[in-house]
Amino acid sequence: MEKNNKAVVVFSGGQDSTTCLFWALKKFDSVEVVTFDYNQRHKEEIEVAKEIAEDQQVLHHILDMSLLNQLAPNALTRDDIEVKDGEDGELPSTFVPGRNQLFLSFATILARQIGAKHIVTGVCETDFSGYPDCRDVFVKSLNVTLNLSMDDEFVIHTPLMWLDKAETWEMADDLDAFNYVREKTLTCYNGIRGDGCGECPACELRRNGLHTYLAKKEVTK
Repeated sequence: MEKNNKAVVVFSGGQDSTTCLFWALKKFDSVEVVTFDYNQRHKEEIEVAKEIAEDQQVLHHILDMSLLNQLAPNALTRDDIEVKDGEDGELPSTFVPGRNQLFLSFATILARQIGAKHIVTGVCETDFSGYPDCRDVFVKSLNVTLNLSMDDEFVIHTPLMWLDKAETWEMADDLDAFNYVREKTLTCYNGIRGDGCGECPACELRRNGLHTYLAKKEVTK
């Protein structure tokens, strides 16, 4: 395992996955990224992923996962479903059932084809919005299952798992990628790059984390 230092980053072009890309570029000798087209409501997400991959000079794979739109209609794939947080213990409308299970499974299959042993994903339990497939226990369980299914040894890395959004901004800063992540990525559910619309749940989480980190950085100067 130590001799294989090639990684695949699950990559959407958002804040988290782009931070993970910069983390992987520092950690591994060879990095490729994979983006999944599941008929998300904003194709701008895929365009941003393409641009960042080209800018960082990493090989970019785009896989068709449009079946998710048929099996699991949700606010990320349907204009007629409102983007909103979960209430009374319900999951948010942006939850896509099975998405991370499928993404990580296909990323690992791709890794096997290109001779990589490491898969990097930006899922996070600390800031997770009620998504069960962002939990550490799920990722570890799937990692074991994938290794058994292919009789191989892959490692799924989750560098953001225990970070809140302010700490994710701090990581980007430590990687000398703070401005790049802030300006070039797309996290907004309404498809607006950079700081986004400022109103959707994704933008609120990103903005609050940014303000918290900048305030902390100012105090420590």
